[in-house]
Amino acid sequence: MFRIPSWRHATLAAGTCTALTALVMGGAWGAQATTSDTAAPRARAAAPDIDVAAVQAHLSELQTVADNNGGNRAHGRPGYKASVDLLKSRLDAAGFTTTVQEFDHSGAKGYNLIADWPGGGVDQVVMAGAHLDSVRGGAGINDNGSGSAALWEVALAVAKADLKPTKHLRFAWWGAEEDGMIGSTHYVENLNRTDLGKLDAYLNFDMVGSPNPGYFVYDDDPELERTFTDWYQTKNIVTEPETEGDGRSDHAPFKDAGVRVGGVFSGAEAEKSAAQAKKWGGKAGESFDPCYHSSCDGKANIDATALDTNSDAIAHAIWKLSS
Repeated sequence: MFRIPSWRHATLAAGTCTALTALVMGGAWGAQATTSDTAAPRARAAAPDIDVAAVQAHLSELQTVADNNGGNRAHGRPGYKASVDLLKSRLDAAGFTTTVQEFDHSGAKGYNLIADWPGGGVDQVVMAGAHLDSVRGGAGINDNGSGSAALWEVALAVAKADLKPTKHLRFAWWGAEEDGMIGSTHYVENLNRTDLGKLDAYLNFDMVGSPNPGYFVYDDDPELERTFTDWYQTKNIVTEPETEGDGRSDHAPFKDAGVRVGGVFSGAEAEKSAAQAKKWGGKAGESFDPCYHSSCDGKANIDATALDTNSDAIAHAIWKLSS
């Protein structure tokens, strides 16, 4: 998650436009979309339970990438491109149509990874994303390996189920979020009006396994908010509106462009209150993530229960909103 400087609001800078835009925005997935808008509704199975051990295995792989590349996965550093290559290879093997969208920022090449699942209506797209980069000071396993790995495993669950969504499903892993949402801003600013209008919703997952976790839900859109809060209620989890990271992550450029946004969040540098500790457990008076943007944000900096719960919530939302 991007930390807003205390002395100014962050400037959202777009990268250089590339020739890949047309492919990313519709060409590759649009040719495969076959479901008619007038097709009869079909019964839809519930979302699967996401195996937290599989999500943790992805986190271990991202940790290894960082360990082998100077200790981080930051924009412009070899660990970030290695993260993109790793994830792309797994999604390609699972049957996704993937595109690497390039942009330039601070004298370095940046990359967004876009993965489209074949099928679904061409005029309605449900998009879910997470930033894949870390800060330069650490491996970024909670921020934002956790959101990236959870979304990665949900995407693989889509493939395993051979999901036939009514709406088109698109997943994204963003570059240079830690520098000010650069990759996601580049993507949005290079959508033409037609393709922007096809985005039914954008869901963002930035930090979902904080070690002293909270359960926060974006409250920007009532329907998307209820999609998550109703599900958490079935698990006897009381949520709170997400305010700590509002405008600080990759949903911001989508929201600014008029796309409805949603998502979940487990907390960053803010301190957990006594009331929140009573509700969720954990330690009052300590940050939700004491290792936020620090070198200690490694594999040990994850609460497995929060990671498991939030991964299942992501799957539920993807299944429900794409039906």
